[in-house]
Amino acid sequence: MRVFITGATGLIGSAVVAELLDNGHTALALVRSDASAKAAEAAGAEPLRGALSDLDVVRAGAAQADGVIHLAFANDFSSPEALANAIAEETAALETLGGELVGSDRPLVTVSGTPWVPGHTSTEADPVPTDGPVGGRGRTVTAILGLASRGVRSTAVRLPRTVHNEGTGGFAGLLTNIARQTGVSGYPGDGAQRWPAVHALDAAVLFRLALEQAEAGTSWHAVADEGDAVRDIAAVIGRRLGLPVQSVPAETYGPLGPIFAADQPSSSTRTRQALGWEPKHPSLLEDLENIQP
Repeated sequence: MRVFITGATGLIGSAVVAELLDNGHTALALVRSDASAKAAEAAGAEPLRGALSDLDVVRAGAAQADGVIHLAFANDFSSPEALANAIAEETAALETLGGELVGSDRPLVTVSGTPWVPGHTSTEADPVPTDGPVGGRGRTVTAILGLASRGVRSTAVRLPRTVHNEGTGGFAGLLTNIARQTGVSGYPGDGAQRWPAVHALDAAVLFRLALEQAEAGTSWHAVADEGDAVRDIAAVIGRRLGLPVQSVPAETYGPLGPIFAADQPSSSTRTRQALGWEPKHPSLLEDLENIQP
């Protein structure tokens, strides 16, 4: 299958490209720069120059492909306005991708986050939130899944709060960066809240399985660790960096503060049973031992 991929040179995207090529697919990668183009070519993908906001290029990429995996996101959490702009950019791109695939029965695999459900571990049957700081992403992915009724084999891989590799990535990576900047390995509240996690190489396998097998309109959980206590994550970060570990205000994390403070364990039982996905790589707490002082 010839697969068009946005975000193909990022932490997750580079793992997805390798997984696809190792399993007989080819990759057409949306790239924004010469450096990204070289990285894509070195990985074995064909580069297509353009940004996520270049909707004509995005449409052309989908038109040339047998399937699409969307991973790109600006990841600008510096302010509520910046986050809203990133969500709006992604929404426009996904609407463009979906519109190009209508009536073709080709797969469109997009990305979402695992939902947080007060009082229990979330499952694939729980809806993603459509309000709050990232509610716009939830509304968009819900609309994309709705394209199942219009001849698009649309599916969503829900990623946990941390997708990691070699000690970097996701919410844990943000905690590490903030710890380096502030001199404190912090956590919001009492730190008992739990975050799910997955290794990027394991997540890549699930993206491939969803592309190949998943029925239209379905959601899947790329969850290896159902929930690590945030204070345990902060403790490893503090030990590796030689910094004190303590509670800090949720406001430390800007617009993501309410999400950082929430208890949000998640299960992947149905995903493992239905798609035969089985994580094999190190857990988050094991992987954080790769953080360099």
